[in-house]
Amino acid sequence: MAIKDDVLKVMKKKGKPMTAGEVEKELGVDRKEVDKAFKELKADGSIVSPVRCKWEPAKK
Repeated sequence: MAIKDDVLKVMKKKGKPMTAGEVEKELGVDRKEVDKAFKELKADGSIVSPVRCKWEPAKK
């Protein structure tokens, strides 16, 4: 399973906007991996930012 899938799963489970640091702590992976996943998820529209520096899954 790709890190992007794990990131989305954690965000959906929490049900609130999260920072990359919060996702990193939940997954126990390197911050660089989380940042890379965030970049890819933002590019394909899978996550949106309702609040500065916090992200949540897009409502598709």
